[in-house]
Amino acid sequence: MSSWLSGPREALENQGVDFGYRGERLGLPAEGPGSVAGFGRRLGALMIDWVASLLLVRLAFSNLVPTSANASGTNSGYSLMVLVVFGLEVAVFTWLASSSFGQRIVGLSVVRVDGSRLGLGRACVRAALLCLVVPAVVWDRDSRGLHDKAVGSVCVKAR
Repeated sequence: MSSWLSGPREALENQGVDFGYRGERLGLPAEGPGSVAGFGRRLGALMIDWVASLLLVRLAFSNLVPTSANASGTNSGYSLMVLVVFGLEVAVFTWLASSSFGQRIVGLSVVRVDGSRLGLGRACVRAALLCLVVPAVVWDRDSRGLHDKAVGSVCVKAR
């Protein structure tokens, strides 16, 4: 019962299994710049990127903004446009600056496992998988989501 309450990782650690720190298998430092980014910072960056996309679509495409006249209160064209703008923003900024707008604000960077920058193709695939949501919420013990594993990238602290 105790392994169920504490979780499988803690149960194995109590048996002497050493998992090491996040990013150790990738050759990354345990702390500081270049170490694997934590969940809170990544979630904060995602929320900043999403809000920026919402604001941009609201400003640039005001004709798609849902109105009170719409019985359901939503507009699928508006929702799709926000997702497209989000995906483009993440892909282009990750390709050009190694971090999206939100990641830049919270001090994160996306690099390949070998430390080099992502190319345009990898940045686009990563952004598309991020837009699908599920690959981003399934991650390994190094905190790399399936979207990162698919393109050989890792989200690290930039500062």
